[in-house]
Amino acid sequence: MREDMSDYITADHAGTLDGLFRERVRLSADKAAYTYYDRDQKQWVDLSWQDMANLVSRWQAALSETEFEKGDRIAICLKNSPEWVITDQSALAQGLVVVPLYIEDRPDNIAYVIQDSGSRLLVIQTAKHWENLASTAPDALKGLEHVVVVEGEVNNSADELPKVWTLSEWVAHLPNPLKERGGDPNELATIVYTSGTTGKPKGVMLSHKNILSIAEGSGKHVSLRSDQTLLSFLPLSHTFERTCGYYTPMMWGMHITYARSVQTLADDLLQVKPNVLVSVPRIFERVYERIQDQLANESAIKRYIFRSAVNTGWRNFKAEQGMGRRGPSHIFWPLLKKKVANTLLSKLGGNLELAISGGAALPHPVAKLFLSMGLNLIQGYGMTESSPVVCANKPDANDPDSVGYPFDNIQVRIGENDELQVNSPGIMLGYWNNHKATNEVMTKDGWLRTGDKARIDNDMVYITGRIKDILVMSNGEKIPPVDMEDAIKLEPIFENVVIVGESKPYLSAIVVLDPEKWVSLAKEHQLDPFDQEALNNNKLHKTVLQQIAMALKDFPGYAKVRRVVLKLDPWTVDNGLLTPTLKTKRQLIMNQFETDIVGMYAK
Repeated sequence: MREDMSDYITADHAGTLDGLFRERVRLSADKAAYTYYDRDQKQWVDLSWQDMANLVSRWQAALSETEFEKGDRIAICLKNSPEWVITDQSALAQGLVVVPLYIEDRPDNIAYVIQDSGSRLLVIQTAKHWENLASTAPDALKGLEHVVVVEGEVNNSADELPKVWTLSEWVAHLPNPLKERGGDPNELATIVYTSGTTGKPKGVMLSHKNILSIAEGSGKHVSLRSDQTLLSFLPLSHTFERTCGYYTPMMWGMHITYARSVQTLADDLLQVKPNVLVSVPRIFERVYERIQDQLANESAIKRYIFRSAVNTGWRNFKAEQGMGRRGPSHIFWPLLKKKVANTLLSKLGGNLELAISGGAALPHPVAKLFLSMGLNLIQGYGMTESSPVVCANKPDANDPDSVGYPFDNIQVRIGENDELQVNSPGIMLGYWNNHKATNEVMTKDGWLRTGDKARIDNDMVYITGRIKDILVMSNGEKIPPVDMEDAIKLEPIFENVVIVGESKPYLSAIVVLDPEKWVSLAKEHQLDPFDQEALNNNKLHKTVLQQIAMALKDFPGYAKVRRVVLKLDPWTVDNGLLTPTLKTKRQLIMNQFETDIVGMYAK
């Protein structure tokens, strides 16, 4: 693989995040920077780096007409788009602090972050988004002075606060040269609010240097190149996407295309044909589930051919990694690659050279499937507080059961209770207005406590569990519920699950069934799928428990689920049971279904 470093910008040379943008414009003015889908024109539109500079300068002019001062906060509630980058870069160039918001988050959560951060300006996607927010939590928005609505028309009295602008009103300025501010790399650049699986989210304060150091380490670790295209679809409000899918590609001069939506991702992959993809495990899990679902309806011979391709490809992968030897079936690999592997990879666009998974653990069966098909799938690990990456596998040193090696500028160690602790230039400045929480997460000698249990073998990090999430049963056995839940969710029939059993003699589960699979399952058991009482059928529960047992076959014998409660209503961000990054809010779910949980232990 050719390594092109001619346009690479180091963190030291960039200095700040807005300095990185200015330098990229200088080096690559006429090169394609971003591509987005214009729904009015019904086509993909390219923007060069110079186009982006012109747009950023117009926003800088608009911001300069406000009374904002260095360090003031502005909030961004936009979908992934050039506007996100433009808003971010224009604010950073003014010395302002950016507060990213999830566009799909609940209005009350968005209002909390705006209020807690003291944001003075909000840039929001549509007029409807703003109307919903303003009507839900007007008191929490009293500190806002300006709101810029990117799409739609607005009605607002000139003497009312906040002043609401349309995009065309806000950027009614001619392009000018980009501002050169020479900022301090150690200054606060952004406040990123964590997902908040328990309680209110905390604002993680990250400096320019924090993010740039990790962006540079990420690109070097996986050998990015300037001739690659990245398809961006994870929310830019997620630090993983922001660092690895925005600033890192900018360092290397890569081309970024913004997916239309997660719903159109499959079609966007075929149209864009990206070289690089940054994703969370759930995307790969859904592809895996669809494949398993399709195989169930195929003939025995087709299932045999697919399994043969996976097993042969897996042995090839392990041999390439120095972890095993190719078997006799390798002679059939050219045919299996053509018929199975290439067909699968073509659904990802056919040009994918690198897929990076982070944000949560990648289940081994899912990793095995894609790696056996020849996809260069790299798993990494980190947290918002570390900007966010700590370590990752490498293309030539890839153990899918590990989260890989720490970056060259990062140190890791194992502390009390087998906790992974990190010392890195990416470690946050602290939590916004929360010294107590900052002190709790940092050791006395300045290392970050991750809250994850781990071991380190031959410099590779293996995550073994979550300290706070471990269930301790009444018999003293310790259970990792998240790992078990991830395994169960790979079965197509299950949409979501939470395992309970703290201080109990056995494990139980609250299970959300896939609505489509439920109809077939109900008919198999001669039940009415529209009758809620059917979910309590004993024979149905026995079938579900058998499916769960199959999913957990690789776990110890004591990790057995003995009771279930079945639900059909999905857990979503809107109903507050999922975070914007689609993690379950365990405690809220347990509170909501407390009666059901008590019932499972009363039998």
